[in-house]
Amino acid sequence: MHTSIDSRRLATFRAVVEAGQITLAARRLHLSQPAVTAQVQQLEAAVGKALLERRARGVVPTEAGRRMLAWAVQVEEVLERAQADVAERAVAGGPLVLAASSTTAGYVLPPLLAAFSRAEGGTSMRVEVGNTAEVLGWVEEGKVPLGLVEGIGRAPRVKLAPFRADELVPFVAADAPRELASVRRPEDLLQVPIAWREPGSGTRQVIERALRRRIGRRRAHPRDLQLGSTEAIKGVVRAGLALGFLSLVSVREELERGALRRLDVRGLRIERRFSWVLPGRELSGAAARFHAFANRESA
Repeated sequence: MHTSIDSRRLATFRAVVEAGQITLAARRLHLSQPAVTAQVQQLEAAVGKALLERRARGVVPTEAGRRMLAWAVQVEEVLERAQADVAERAVAGGPLVLAASSTTAGYVLPPLLAAFSRAEGGTSMRVEVGNTAEVLGWVEEGKVPLGLVEGIGRAPRVKLAPFRADELVPFVAADAPRELASVRRPEDLLQVPIAWREPGSGTRQVIERALRRRIGRRRAHPRDLQLGSTEAIKGVVRAGLALGFLSLVSVREELERGALRRLDVRGLRIERRFSWVLPGRELSGAAARFHAFANRESA
């Protein structure tokens, strides 16, 4: 039966009930009186019930007509929402633009972006990659509408919202020199070189805070290294030059295949979280849809 109900007839029926007269409804709809009468009759034929009761001063809905009126209102609301949704997507249908710190860009975002692209039918995307400080600045300045970073608990001029838990782990090469492979206590970290990310990196900030709590302020080792990417740190660690700290998600594959080895440093567990960087205003368009989509996928 539902295939024979035309939404235009529902709208006409609603207009007649609200006007209380077919003649008045026809004027409001810019239709002839016979055309309005015909649409109401066609609707009545589709449902097999009289929907209007004719009276001296006009028309009133029957019991079936009151039920149909409630459905007519709902159908019109659904159609309005559909129109608004499609229109909003058309207006905001440009590329998804966001910024991400190195770890999130390389290891957290890719599967989410792939799933979002499939769900959205191939939305174009652009991801600006920098360290945590740079991502915070880009969102604050309005260069990108949304960011994803790690390791920071608060920022003065943007909003941070938790996304996903993470852990930073100490690791060395599978065949690391004895001085690196024998690290067992937090204090041992004072005596060995460490491969650090650059200043401004969220990963570095979290590691430095964790070490200060356990062993105080660590003086730079003569053979410490400072590198600008996760892959560079993995490279120097594989070469046996230093010990590294990186997100578990970024070294999981190497640990599983035995190229790197995780160290068990007693009493040292470095947990952190990945966080959204949000502007002061409400998100809209592709950024809003991706933010909601990623949170659902993560949950």
